Amino acid sequence: MNFLPVDEQLDVIRRGTVEIVPEEELVEKLKKSKKEEKPLKIKLGCDPTRPDLHLGHSVILRKLRQFQDLGHEAILIIGDFTALIGDPTGQNETRPALSPEEIKENAKTYLDQATKILDEDKTTIVYNSEWLGEMNFQDVIKLTSKLTVARMIERDDFSKRYENNEPISLHEFLYPLAQGQDSVHLQSDVELGGTDQKFNLLVGRELQKDDGQEPQIALMMPLLVGTDGTKKMSKSYDNYIGITEDANDMYGKVLSIPDDLIYSWFELLSDIDVDKLPKYQEKAEKDPRNTKHELALVITRMYHGEEAAKAAREHFEKTVVGDEIPDDAPTLEYEPGTEVRLLDIVSDAGFTDSNGQTKRLIKQGGISIDDEKISDKGYSVTFADDTEFTLKVGKRNYAIVKSK
Repeated sequence: MNFLPVDEQLDVIRRGTVEIVPEEELVEKLKKSKKEEKPLKIKLGCDPTRPDLHLGHSVILRKLRQFQDLGHEAILIIGDFTALIGDPTGQNETRPALSPEEIKENAKTYLDQATKILDEDKTTIVYNSEWLGEMNFQDVIKLTSKLTVARMIERDDFSKRYENNEPISLHEFLYPLAQGQDSVHLQSDVELGGTDQKFNLLVGRELQKDDGQEPQIALMMPLLVGTDGTKKMSKSYDNYIGITEDANDMYGKVLSIPDDLIYSWFELLSDIDVDKLPKYQEKAEKDPRNTKHELALVITRMYHGEEAAKAAREHFEKTVVGDEIPDDAPTLEYEPGTEVRLLDIVSDAGFTDSNGQTKRLIKQGGISIDDEKISDKGYSVTFADDTEFTLKVGKRNYAIVKSK
């Protein structure tokens, strides 16, 4: 295989990366890989605890794709076994275990979405139940002997919970060991993870050394800041953009981010060449409005194509800037004499994912009927024979609601 020169590979690998531990070992691995024309094994583990992926998840998946494009082997581990434990990373309480059925369904959805970013034909997909599920109790005891309790308590999540007298279940100590055992089994050269995964990735290095293997490189990516500009992107914070979201919503949500996120989003979420990125930083500072539109176009195009991205921009100009009702606004009809909660009408329109999200929008003044903002979370409509109104949810979603 004709690999790029090591320094050129490093330019791509370093893009957006927070830390590489240790980088000098990565350089040596890349030199050996090029000399022997043998791709490195790049590992990324994902626990299918939730079915939907957002742009925050795409940061690490895109890094794996970059390794693929450099000619290395991408190994995506579906943690169907580790999901039974629950990753304690960032948790202040024991995470409830999922059922095998939930894990299986989430895994399928995860893969369907992940392959929008990865080259499916060049991705090795494995399930860690294949080896972890074969371990007996003696194997587990042997594995737990390789890490001390003191070492575990060094981990930030555990130390904080311990100091606050919050419970830590013993099975949670097994999670980093199980993740590290994945590295041993696969003999991975590089493992990718967010900055919150550093402890787990380094455990993999220790277990590989103990097994006599050349230890993997731990490469950490930043946690993408969500649309609110403060917290990491998460469905829990309602500051996310799903990678399967409608093109219009995706475009509009990108435009809602604070100006100081424009450059980092270009760096982490786009395919703009590394040498051209400084230009976008300068553009973001001088002309944030138009640069943000360019970012929205780039991201929407990646997931929906050129035509849909351009249509999304036109939709935004018409509905948000021009405050017009779009031609494709849905029409909802209800039987005269029925009383329907606003929460249910919004849900029927498909404008929010949950009643909780709808209530937050009401509290923020983001829902109106015929241009009148609704502030009552319990608001309902009693339909007469001639009831008809325009519902607006957020800045971009319109529906015509009327009696049948």
